[in-house]
Amino acid sequence: MSDALNYLVAVRGDALGHYFKFLKDAGKHLDPKTRNLISVITKVDVQTEPGFKQYLTRALREGCKPIEIIDALLMAFPTLGLAKIVWATEILLEMDMPEFRPENLGKAPSWHDVMAASEIADDEVRRVDCDGRGLFVYRKDDGYKVYDSRCPHQVTNIPHLALHGKELTCPKHHWKFDITTGECIAKGTHPLKTFESKVESGRLMAYW
Repeated sequence: MSDALNYLVAVRGDALGHYFKFLKDAGKHLDPKTRNLISVITKVDVQTEPGFKQYLTRALREGCKPIEIIDALLMAFPTLGLAKIVWATEILLEMDMPEFRPENLGKAPSWHDVMAASEIADDEVRRVDCDGRGLFVYRKDDGYKVYDSRCPHQVTNIPHLALHGKELTCPKHHWKFDITTGECIAKGTHPLKTFESKVESGRLMAYW
């Protein structure tokens, strides 16, 4: 905390405690999507890039659609102003998330042909690109797991070089994942995003 916050806690900790409790209680009647959209807007308002990325990924993880996030920012124009909306949009463009690309906005999910199922050996991991999206594919016996290559923390696109054995480590903030399950095993709390997959006519297909 800052010196100013430390001072306020020291001299009026009782009042601040009630205030923070009020803030926590005030959001409990909102549905998760609305609460997350408000959180994204507040991070844009104060222009904190790490916070914006964190709450953006949380909003997506909890069911907000990319077009809903863009609409929420535009609806907040009277308080944010154009400069802050442009600031957030520039970060979105820099992040290059497939979900926010113009050709994908509002597009219904569909099956994508990832690779020939026989191209990956048993207990092997491959990083592949498919229709503009990076993927990690793990095979065990006749089962396949297909993961988004982007870290669930701040959507850093994790390269193949970050894979050591069955452990995948995001180079930016060092979240570590077990590629056999997708679970986060160090630093973070959220698993890799897993796409539904199937083998059809010898081809591994993934759904997004």
